[in-house]
Amino acid sequence: MAKIDFGGVLEAVVTAEEFPIEKAQGVLASETVAVLGYGVQGPAQSLNMRDNGVKVIVGQRKEEQIFWDKAISDGFKPGETLFSLEEATERGTIVQMLISDAGQMAVWPKIKGHLKAGDAVYFSHGFSIVYKDQTKVIPPDNMDVIMVAPKGSGTTVRSNFLEGKGINASYAVFQDFTGRAEERALALGIAIGSGYLFPTTFEKEVHSDLVGERGVLMGCLAGVMEAQYNALRKHGHSPSEAFNETVEELTQSLILLVAENGMDWMYANTSTTAQRGALDWRHKFRNAVAPLFEDLYESVVSGEETRIVLEANSAPDYKERLGKELEEIRNSEMWRAGAAVRSLRPERRKGK
Repeated sequence: MAKIDFGGVLEAVVTAEEFPIEKAQGVLASETVAVLGYGVQGPAQSLNMRDNGVKVIVGQRKEEQIFWDKAISDGFKPGETLFSLEEATERGTIVQMLISDAGQMAVWPKIKGHLKAGDAVYFSHGFSIVYKDQTKVIPPDNMDVIMVAPKGSGTTVRSNFLEGKGINASYAVFQDFTGRAEERALALGIAIGSGYLFPTTFEKEVHSDLVGERGVLMGCLAGVMEAQYNALRKHGHSPSEAFNETVEELTQSLILLVAENGMDWMYANTSTTAQRGALDWRHKFRNAVAPLFEDLYESVVSGEETRIVLEANSAPDYKERLGKELEEIRNSEMWRAGAAVRSLRPERRKGK
């Protein structure tokens, strides 16, 4: 492992140079990877592995027609490389649990009897294992339990792979029955297209992931955008102006500078007026939201967030209620303004 200085703290990471795809292919040469669930992460990880020469089969409920048909359109053949969840589990030596967290709880009783001694059960999220008291997902002692968690959506995992770029991922070993659990995890991480892998634990992964999704990555981001947009509109700014100053400039310019060289570099490449205001106000925003993040972290670690997720996602009318919540966002003035702004981007107007 390479030792990298992360802000004064040395951390071990595994890169594709240290663990090349040829080595991963060797580790996985005798394995059959059964990807259960062809919804979000399933297509990206299975296609990347298949493109990298790994033997991949897919397990998907045929009743979920949209996902079954998508697997077929991506080249998986019923009875050859596309099976029911149970049969795919039976045929696989590494079983990737890429069904939703609530879905894993529901299908576990149906597939656990098809797992075999020496198999590896693979997760891309620590949810089911860490909160096993709620999910009841408890693998037998005679198999490996491993995780590779890409730090991006399935769409990004696939698009980055196709563009020849990796996506960072964490990995962990919860249970090492064969003595090869870590090697299996690293090989799978490279095979799905990770740029580099950093070690974690199932607990730390799920705690950081749940906080991140509810915080800066999604929940906090959306809430802060709405607050600023509403403040500008309240004081007479047009929807176009409010959206451009809240979202468009961030996503189309500033965040790209942050991604390229960091926040300080972005500050250095904006006007002196923007610099001064940002440097002063960041402390106020940090201090204002710090108590919220403490509350959020406590809610995650206690299992309360897990309880809410499992209860909501297991409800028979969940998809209907979710649709209404997403429709509320989509139909808000802010995001209707966003649709108009996006349609006016030069590449859209040229038909690209």
